Amino acid sequence: MSVWDRPEPPNRPVPLDRERIVAAAVALADEGGLGEVSLRKVAARLGAGPMRLYGFISTKQELLDLMLDEVYAEILPEEQSGDWREALSILAHRTRAAALRHEWPADLLGGRATLGPNALAVGEASLAALDGRAGIDTALRAVETVNAYVTGAIRREIAHVRAERATGMSKHDWQRASGPRLTRMLDTGRFPALAKAVYDGTDVDAETSFATGLDWVLDAVAAKLAPPPA
Repeated sequence: MSVWDRPEPPNRPVPLDRERIVAAAVALADEGGLGEVSLRKVAARLGAGPMRLYGFISTKQELLDLMLDEVYAEILPEEQSGDWREALSILAHRTRAAALRHEWPADLLGGRATLGPNALAVGEASLAALDGRAGIDTALRAVETVNAYVTGAIRREIAHVRAERATGMSKHDWQRASGPRLTRMLDTGRFPALAKAVYDGTDVDAETSFATGLDWVLDAVAAKLAPPPA
């Protein structure tokens, strides 16, 4: 029986339920990453004995599944757009926003699908956006492609955020510090394409980069969709 189907025990003597447990675990992860999340630390934050938590959650994996499903609740919009492209774009941007608020979901996204109600609702919204536009196999591949881009882009952006925090150097600080060596390497003439990118390419912020890449992915999806019925 999954954690979502298993009944909760009585909440005495310390008021306790899965909602409180998940909220405490999310707060710990927001503060220090997934490495700070353990049933012992969650119990301590709630003022309960660690063994009390096992009545609600059997394993740490169940706790991580519940935490991730809590974030999926932030992704699902209140209303679904009738335009497939807008609907998938909204879900993608809301996924990025949730990941930037919490950071740790970047370490969990893209793995085995979770069966929490919020994750299922997001999956339903993604496929429903393409209903009537493509056969189910095409819709599945389209959603997989969009999700793969979103997950990869989020992980790259979060990695940059973490690097800045760990080193104390912003992107531009790092570029200035690395500039002399990069210039020497480019001046050898061995990397003409990279040199053109460095000297002639436009540097854009993370949000613009994400939006541009997403538009290109959605363009590719559009090319595979059947024309709307006359």
